[in-house]
Amino acid sequence: MGTTAARKVRLIIIGDEILSGRRQDKHFSKLVELLSQRGMRLFAAEFISDDRDVIAGVLARSFATNDVVFCCGGIGATPDDQTRQAAAQALGVELRLHPEAARLIAERCADNERRGQGSSDMSLPENQQRLQMGVFPVGAEIVPNPYNKIPGFFIRDHTFMPGFPVMAWPMMEWTLDTRYRELHHQITQVEHSFLVFKLPESRITPALEELEKRWQGVKAFSLPSMGATGQPHIDLGVKGEPAAAAEALAYLRSEALRLGGQLTPPEK
Repeated sequence: MGTTAARKVRLIIIGDEILSGRRQDKHFSKLVELLSQRGMRLFAAEFISDDRDVIAGVLARSFATNDVVFCCGGIGATPDDQTRQAAAQALGVELRLHPEAARLIAERCADNERRGQGSSDMSLPENQQRLQMGVFPVGAEIVPNPYNKIPGFFIRDHTFMPGFPVMAWPMMEWTLDTRYRELHHQITQVEHSFLVFKLPESRITPALEELEKRWQGVKAFSLPSMGATGQPHIDLGVKGEPAAAAEALAYLRSEALRLGGQLTPPEK
């Protein structure tokens, strides 16, 4: 694991079914929520196909960073699941059945047998196929899966999980709370915003630029909208350290008013 300073959190979603629209991604919003609860934020997200070389290329670049990365999708045992193989390719290591993963998969098969669903005989072809889900790059550690025991894996600050939210989300939480607790609430940041009417974005832009020069580390944002009632407005705001953000917000509000903006919707 790398140092705790300046760690960026990223998300990689793997799956042709997401890119084609057959399924809708749900991991992005959930990870943002989980990070926010821990005083962290998502730096970037990437959506890529199931092609092994594509995945390996993305992961090779990703493994070269100090980032904390969550990867969802493609760790099953069917031909379209290529993430385990691509991770090994990117790292230049072999794939090997992880002994703890093998034990947990066997437990899952035994659980199924007790429910009258299949056999616990691990020599059967279907159970041998299930064991493929425990074949990870050499050096990987397991990520517990409370839903059905079949684990994900962790290597070089990358956590690999299934695409199913019911499995992936508890694995995200476990990883954040077990491996990265020291990153929780490291930096206190706030976000403030207000709505301004009758002000074109082009007129307020110089003030946004001046704000970021005066208050280093504070980010300004401008989100124009027609609004639910059809009244055009801009959601203006700042993000940053509390004291500096408060000063910057006061400046931005005064500039919006000076330039002719209104803080309440104009009467129709």
